[in-house]
Amino acid sequence: MDLALCPARIIVTTVTEGFEPEEMIARFRERAAAVRRRGLPPVEGAERQLILRQMQLDFQDFAMLGDAEASLKEGILTLRVDLRPPGTDEEPGPS
Repeated sequence: MDLALCPARIIVTTVTEGFEPEEMIARFRERAAAVRRRGLPPVEGAERQLILRQMQLDFQDFAMLGDAEASLKEGILTLRVDLRPPGTDEEPGPS
């Protein structure tokens, strides 16, 4: 089936059936841990720095999504990630 030709409602129905947001969050946590366990290939110089930078970004992205609170309502997945510094967990007031 060519997904480009499918109506959006068919794709959403297919994706959301049996989808558990918390399982997805757990997979992101595992990916973050895997990046931390991953060794560096035997490279030096600028290439090594590029690999280190990519590993840092991978960990940051996976860890951030691994800390998310997920909700799935009416086929819309919402991930909420608190990026405030530790100890500032008060909800913001009205704007």
